[in-house]
Amino acid sequence: MVTRENAPTHDLGSLRIHEGQRKSGKVGKGFAIFFGLLIVLSGVGAGVYALLESKPAVEVAVARKAVGPGNREALLNATGYVTPRQRATIAAKITGRVTGVFFDEGTHVHQGQLLATLDDADARRALETARADRDSAKAAIADYEVQLKNARILLHRTEELQKAGVEPQEQLDNARTAAESLQAKIDLAKAQAIAAEARIGEAQQAVDNCTIRAPFDGIVVSKDAQVGEMVSPISAGGGFTRTGIATIVDMNSNEIEVDVNEAYITRVKPGQQVTAILDAYPDWEIPSRVRTIIPSADRQKATVKVRISFLKLDPRILPDMGIKVTFLGDEPSERNVATAPAILIPQNAVRDDGGKKVVFLIKADKTERRAVTLGGNRGTDVEVISGLVVGDTVVVNGPPNLHDGESVQVKK
Repeated sequence: MVTRENAPTHDLGSLRIHEGQRKSGKVGKGFAIFFGLLIVLSGVGAGVYALLESKPAVEVAVARKAVGPGNREALLNATGYVTPRQRATIAAKITGRVTGVFFDEGTHVHQGQLLATLDDADARRALETARADRDSAKAAIADYEVQLKNARILLHRTEELQKAGVEPQEQLDNARTAAESLQAKIDLAKAQAIAAEARIGEAQQAVDNCTIRAPFDGIVVSKDAQVGEMVSPISAGGGFTRTGIATIVDMNSNEIEVDVNEAYITRVKPGQQVTAILDAYPDWEIPSRVRTIIPSADRQKATVKVRISFLKLDPRILPDMGIKVTFLGDEPSERNVATAPAILIPQNAVRDDGGKKVVFLIKADKTERRAVTLGGNRGTDVEVISGLVVGDTVVVNGPPNLHDGESVQVKK
């Protein structure tokens, strides 16, 4: 029996937290809060850093001088390509199987040089047949001539005997007919020999068509067929028949072909001096001259084709290279002689800022705002009178909200 005296008593002191336990709990909680804040701050910092490091991408161009050699004024700029006047894709005149290829890309060839051969077995058989027909006709002619000689002797004898009254007229007529018949056979055999000679020429031409030769001196720039492939002068057999053997270019006929906007074609005339710069060699100015203006316009592009000749050819000038040309004035302009040369930059590099014309230069991957004074337009370029120097790098394509001192990434 539980009485008041022996009832269990509650020890509330056992629930008390000792001072050491309280301090250790606070330290753990503090560490948890500290690491949590550190993680949050790291995430925020990474986001801010990524935001700050996201540089806008821009396209740039280099300012260049607008005056040609001898201080001649640059009237117009255009872009085009190097094109040879003499370029040929060599093809066979007949359909046949390639049995030999005797060139490779880059091979220098001369006019008449053998490039490839086709299977000529059938053509040679036809040639042999025509020669046999000719020989047969000539042999027949020789036989008929022997018979004709004898027939004429008999005819002469018969004529003498008929005059003496020994041979009747019938014998004379038969002898004369035999001689004339042999003469006709000889004439027929000669005609057959002539026909055989014609067939020989035709068969020989077929044999010659099985050899492909270079039509002019040049360099092979494309090898289009291999041994065992079928070639044809026309497209036949789907994708298994080639229509060409090789492409040859006469490097001595290289020239420039550009399209000039029809609005500026009056600034161009035959014989005009031109400065050309290959995209592959931007520091090399090549003296050139306008050869001809094609008297036809392209209605789709509103341009006129102009062909320009190099004054001096160079092995570095290759077909289909990109090139920029500057059409020069006839005489040095007074402005060019008296003042410093003007600068040319693309028109889309210029921005309007409150009525002022400005450009953004790139220096150490940062923008620099620069006010400029403009002159006249030169095709797709604009003349800068002041504010830039030759060699400055300007932004031509970039965000519209660029500002001075902004870090950017230049597109390659």
